Amino acid sequence: MLASLPEAHILQTWEWAETKEQHGWKKIPLVWRNNGGEVCAAAMVLLRSEPRLNIKILYIPRGPVLDWEDKSLREVVLSDLTRFAVSQKAIFIKIDAEIQLGSGEPGRPESEEDINGLQVINWLLEHGWRRSEEQIQFANTIWMDVTGSEGEILARMKQKTRYNVRVAQKKGVQVRLGGMDDFSILYKMYVETSVRDGFVIRSWEYYQRLWRKFYEAGMMDMLIAEVKGKAVAGLLLFHFAGRSWYLYGMSTQEHREKMPNYMLQWEALKLSAVRGCSVYDMWGAPSDFCETDPLWNVYRFKEGFGGRVVRTAGAWDFPVSRWRYALYIKILPAILNLMRVRGKKQTQQEAAL
Repeated sequence: MLASLPEAHILQTWEWAETKEQHGWKKIPLVWRNNGGEVCAAAMVLLRSEPRLNIKILYIPRGPVLDWEDKSLREVVLSDLTRFAVSQKAIFIKIDAEIQLGSGEPGRPESEEDINGLQVINWLLEHGWRRSEEQIQFANTIWMDVTGSEGEILARMKQKTRYNVRVAQKKGVQVRLGGMDDFSILYKMYVETSVRDGFVIRSWEYYQRLWRKFYEAGMMDMLIAEVKGKAVAGLLLFHFAGRSWYLYGMSTQEHREKMPNYMLQWEALKLSAVRGCSVYDMWGAPSDFCETDPLWNVYRFKEGFGGRVVRTAGAWDFPVSRWRYALYIKILPAILNLMRVRGKKQTQQEAAL
């Protein structure tokens, strides 16, 4: 059902919601049908409730999923969602759909704007929605075309990127598919990566459940780069409805000069095609396309593979209770900062083991 909708997303799947349900969320699937009874839109709503504080929030990660160029449909869906939020007595509902605003890096000749996306934003503003101050997923990303022969995929890359792929091959980097026995190896490298690069990750239990769920469902592959039999980098490739996603990447400091991450991406591109995908989502591009953006260096690495920047509207909130919403977003930064501090401390402790 979901897979048949335009640009169905991995974060809207039943598997993703079931994992979230083990960590404090409740899943509420909603569907819309056309006059012929066919599903034309869907939203996997996640509900977070704190009864002692009388708090309910609703979140639709990378949804709702529908044809955003269908004006009447999108207005029905968005209006229904606001009414649903009111019925649930939530503080607000957050959507984070892939409403495309344009493609290409702003300021470059290939950059294009999407008039339809701008129309959706105008409608949201006119009907009480507001840009969210809590952007959970990346608003922008890079899509790789993985159709055609391996030679055609290589030809889309920048010369320096192709060169680094060949360096990895010549330096003896080998990439293999992993299994559940490799979860601990991948998590250990992920911990090292988070400490080195300064971002917060979740607990071992969270990733173990998430990765197992998608691996057993046949919706995730693990790629592990090795040098002389020792793991030095990893990549988790999720795939669903003709698209694949690079959601998690990890590496050690060892053998970085051998370019294992370039080899991993090359293998991920090829495997995406084998899995029947036409698009490989490299998951994340800068909010501001300038050197001061935290994702700038990562972006330069990704763009070398010849992908297309896709810019979206990001997250939007509909406040049901405006004063409670205002209070929530006022205290939210302090809560998130405390969680990050605790998360970093826990991760550093795990890295030291």
